[in-house]
Amino acid sequence: MLGIVLAALGLQAAILQQDAIRRILAINVLGVGVFLVFIATAYQGADAPPDAVPHALVLTGIVVAVAATALALALQRRMESSDVDADDE
Repeated sequence: MLGIVLAALGLQAAILQQDAIRRILAINVLGVGVFLVFIATAYQGADAPPDAVPHALVLTGIVVAVAATALALALQRRMESSDVDADDE
């Protein structure tokens, strides 16, 4: 349930926000919600052995999300600095 709420809030903020940094953070919140939903659907009960594949996929997704966030923030910073340089001319 929490994953669905986080995914919905992240999607809403990604659509409605104007600031690029806030959109990047909203997409991260959306991703966390998707990860929680994926782990919750992989749960098989207390007596069943855990399935390692969904956990490995979520861990890989977290690593990719961190790298994509770093890239998005670096590109945003570069765009802001180029806007300042263009205004100076």
